[in-house]
Amino acid sequence: MAWKNLGDAGFPDRILWHKAVAAKYPSYDISHGGSAGGQNALGGLLFHPDFYKAAVSYAGCHDNRMDKIWWNEQWMSWPIGPQYSASSNVDNAYRLQGDLLLVVGEMDTNVDPSSTMQVVHQLIKHNKNFDLLVVPGANHGAARGDRYAAYGDHKRYDFFVRHLLGVNPPPWNQGTTSNATQSAR
Repeated sequence: MAWKNLGDAGFPDRILWHKAVAAKYPSYDISHGGSAGGQNALGGLLFHPDFYKAAVSYAGCHDNRMDKIWWNEQWMSWPIGPQYSASSNVDNAYRLQGDLLLVVGEMDTNVDPSSTMQVVHQLIKHNKNFDLLVVPGANHGAARGDRYAAYGDHKRYDFFVRHLLGVNPPPWNQGTTSNATQSAR
């Protein structure tokens, strides 16, 4: 289904599956992904805004014309043709309707951080609201399973609490000082 069409990436089948699971388990939600999953998380908002309302996209390869050619050619073919633009989150950023958090590691050696920055440029150009977390020194994990994981977890959780539940998350900065510092106040 995704041959020359990573913008589809199986979304119609996944949406049906997600609806069936959500009907059985009301607390179920799936709205985030990294790397190719980061590309898909944003793609869900761009190409299926009737279903996906909020997404966290980290370390996404948002345009297959600029990622590792060996990976892209196996899905998008060669030569580069119109299918690359049709599936590009960069070229389709103007479509954004939902809530988006982009997360990128400054030192990502797997997916060039400029891929995320190209999306950022287009979102700003089209006056779209979004959140961006750039993690200094982080690699492809970008605040997942690395030394920044706890921070990344609370940023992702807060994002979904705010945008899916409509609730303000807890004030993380309160209660993080030591007892000695609190006593000195």
